[in-house]
Amino acid sequence: MVNMKIAFVGKGGSGKTTLSSLFIRHLAATAAPVVAVDADINQHLGAALGLDEAEAAGLPAMGERLGLIKDYLRGSNPRIASADTMIKTTPPGEGSRLLRVRESNPVYEACARTVELDGGAVRLMVTGPFTDADLGVACYHSKTGAVELCLNHLVDGPGEYVVVDMTAGSDSFASGMFTRFDITFLVAEPTRKGVSVYRQYKEYARDFGVALKVVGNKVQGQDDLDFLRAEVGEDLLVTVGHSNWVRAMEKGRPPRFELLEDANHRALRTLQSAADATYELRDWESYTRQMVHFHLKNAGNWGNERTGTDLAAQVDPGFVLSEGLVATA
Repeated sequence: MVNMKIAFVGKGGSGKTTLSSLFIRHLAATAAPVVAVDADINQHLGAALGLDEAEAAGLPAMGERLGLIKDYLRGSNPRIASADTMIKTTPPGEGSRLLRVRESNPVYEACARTVELDGGAVRLMVTGPFTDADLGVACYHSKTGAVELCLNHLVDGPGEYVVVDMTAGSDSFASGMFTRFDITFLVAEPTRKGVSVYRQYKEYARDFGVALKVVGNKVQGQDDLDFLRAEVGEDLLVTVGHSNWVRAMEKGRPPRFELLEDANHRALRTLQSAADATYELRDWESYTRQMVHFHLKNAGNWGNERTGTDLAAQVDPGFVLSEGLVATA
């Protein structure tokens, strides 16, 4: 039994939300505890998991509850003077409250909803849709910052999965959120545009030990497969072709998940096996160092000026996030 944080990335229209929703359904069918997070600007994960338009629109937005999230996670950490001084990269320290996948807490109560699937159920959290108010100074990253704060304070336990449908392209590199995962699945179509995001992501992630695997989507024949192999090499993990099940799901009439094509069930099992295999590589000290690295970078670039305080002082030098920590009540 392992515990994993998994990201799905790719350019807009690549099919990453569809594939992330299939993977979430696959995990739920194994009875694994799953927290699913829609961190994309275009909020479609709820619909892909079977919610109707009204249900999806009614999901509580994490971005609108950022104050509550900060106040809860801050806990009694003496290095954080107030929730107002927390930014998206603020790391936990002694006294901070940590999140667990299976627990009940005020963050989940405010921001998560249970979605029943035919193979089980998952907790779904969404950043909230992009609006005019997110333009300019506020920017959409103020909403995805709620996701990053939660990931920074999350200690996932045995047999648990956190699956995040990320922003399209390489937007996650505006912060350190791309380092918060055990493995990243990059969904790419067999086209020049399809692999361009892969090259960009690979280059950015090179120095941070990010485990990156490519999922070829909309692959229709040997020529498509040969193209992807030539472009991404050994990073190509698996390919997915046309699916009548997915077409029915996109029309709002998904059959039972067990009726998904055998080839696609095998592809999902391959994704899970690849994710599980990276767990052995998890290094909590490195994970915490990267968290601190990006926090100090953001503090110097804009955070100190924005908050009027020295955010470097929020770093607890003796703290390492790990499974052995007990969440503060």
